[in-house]
Amino acid sequence: MKLLRHGEPGAEKPGILDTDGTIRDLSGVVADIGGDVISDAGLAALRGVDLSALPVVDPATRLGPCVAGTGKFICIGLNYADHAAESGLAVPPEPVIFMKATSAICGPNDPIIIPRTSEKTDWEVELAVIIGTKCKYVSEADALNYVAGYAVANDVSERAFQAERAGQWTKGKSCDNFGQLGPWLVTRDEVADPQNLSMWLTVNGETMQNGSTKTMVYGVAHVVSYLSQFMTLHPGDVISTGTPPGVGLGMKPPRYLKAGEVVELGIEGLGQQRQDVVADI
Repeated sequence: MKLLRHGEPGAEKPGILDTDGTIRDLSGVVADIGGDVISDAGLAALRGVDLSALPVVDPATRLGPCVAGTGKFICIGLNYADHAAESGLAVPPEPVIFMKATSAICGPNDPIIIPRTSEKTDWEVELAVIIGTKCKYVSEADALNYVAGYAVANDVSERAFQAERAGQWTKGKSCDNFGQLGPWLVTRDEVADPQNLSMWLTVNGETMQNGSTKTMVYGVAHVVSYLSQFMTLHPGDVISTGTPPGVGLGMKPPRYLKAGEVVELGIEGLGQQRQDVVADI
C-alpha cells in the first residue's frame, strides 16, 4: 500500500493511493496515518478496505508528510562510503547518529526555505524508514519486522550551520522545511529489498545525485537494530539512512542552493518530490 496525508499544513487527512493512481480519502476509516494504524494489525485492516468506495481527493490537493505523530527524526551520517569520501571524512566504525528537529518535517512538495543568514544550503536524497511497531533491543535478523514502510526524504542541510558554527550537526539540519517526507509511506511488503533501490536528485533539471541504497555502509536492518540498543523506537519515528554522493558540499567548487531554483528527487518505487527554493523573509 501507498499511504499518504493530504490537506493544509496542520490539518492533513489520511489517504491512500489507489492502484490506478487516484488518491482516496481514508478519513472515514482511520483518524490519521500513524500510531496503531501503521502497526502490522492496523495495516492488515487497511488492506481489507474497498478503495473504490472511498471518496476521491482532488489531485491538486497538497500532500503533507506521509506519517503523523513522529516523535523522533533520527539521521544516519556518512552512511555511503563514496559520500564520506566526497566530504573528506572517513567511513565511521559504527553508524553516526544525529537528530533532526521534528519541526523541520514538511510535505514532499513544500518549498525548501533558505534561512536568513544561510550561504550553504544543500540537498540530500535519502531513504527514510518509518517505524510501525514499538521496539527495543531487537536483533538485526528481526529488525525489519518492526518497520511499517519506506519513503523518500530530503535531508536538507545548511553546511555552515552544521560544521562551522560549533557544537553538533543538529543546528544545520533542523531549520524549517528541511525535512520533506513522502509522497507516500510505501508499506514494507511492497519493497522487496530496501538495499537495492535506485535514487536520484536534480537541481534545475541537472542531475546531481544518482545512486543506490546498495552502497550503504550500514543497511536498514542493521541501523534499526543498532538504534534500538540505545533508545526505544516508537510508531511514526523516522530514520533517514544517509545520502549517496553528489551533494553540493562535495563539488569543486562547492555549489549551494539559491532562491528561484527547483529541486526534484525520487527513489525507485517510492515516488518523487519537487521543491521550489525560496528565501526566508
